[in-house]
Amino acid sequence: MVRIRGVILPNNKRIEVGLTSIYGIGLSRAKEILDNVKVDPGIRVKDLSEDEISKIRDFMSNFVLEGDLKRDKLANLKRLKEINSYRGNRHSKNLPVRGQRTKTNSRTVRGNRRSKGGSGKVKITKK
Repeated sequence: MVRIRGVILPNNKRIEVGLTSIYGIGLSRAKEILDNVKVDPGIRVKDLSEDEISKIRDFMSNFVLEGDLKRDKLANLKRLKEINSYRGNRHSKNLPVRGQRTKTNSRTVRGNRRSKGGSGKVKITKK
């Protein structure tokens, strides 16, 4: 059981995929980490030695990950909302932020019009 930054990595996965379970690390950053610490990306997480794990932990201390990254993202969103920017308003209304059209798309955000109305028939309940 390997624990890095408070996250338990899945034992049976390769280390380059296992590192992606940490918030803030994708596949490209995982490959970069493993290249710098000279660890084979094909090795399974359960087969790592303590020395390799400590090298990975030490190198990852340079990155902002997990709770700190989430806190930073929330602080940025809060700042946008407080200064009343366009992006902040769109975030607070749960609408698309980056200029997508909303007349025909963004149903996942706005809700499906068909499912809201119902059939219009009155249901009769038996007593």
